[in-house]
Amino acid sequence: MTETNVGVRDLKTHLGRYLRRVRAGESLVITARGEPIGRLIPTATPTPANLEARVADLVEAGLVEWNGQPYAPAAPAVVNRGPRTASDLLVEDREPEWWSYGLPEGEA
Repeated sequence: MTETNVGVRDLKTHLGRYLRRVRAGESLVITARGEPIGRLIPTATPTPANLEARVADLVEAGLVEWNGQPYAPAAPAVVNRGPRTASDLLVEDREPEWWSYGLPEGEA
């Protein structure tokens, strides 16, 4: 797999071109002022062998630590205990007070 350095500004300007190169199998190292800050790598359809090989590559590169055991599903951070959902509360918070009373006169 070939690897090419690309500056952030150039990546922003020519994103489509670089994404086509990644799709073709090229890996890009994103740099800011010459320092590497990220990497775009091609993906394939995830299969267990494919994913295990990627994780092994990341562990070998020292980018992640993994003991090989499957991750346990995380418990939800918040549990809804009432009839209203978080999205209901968010919409209510975004609407002006007068919204529930109808439009002010003359704004129909």
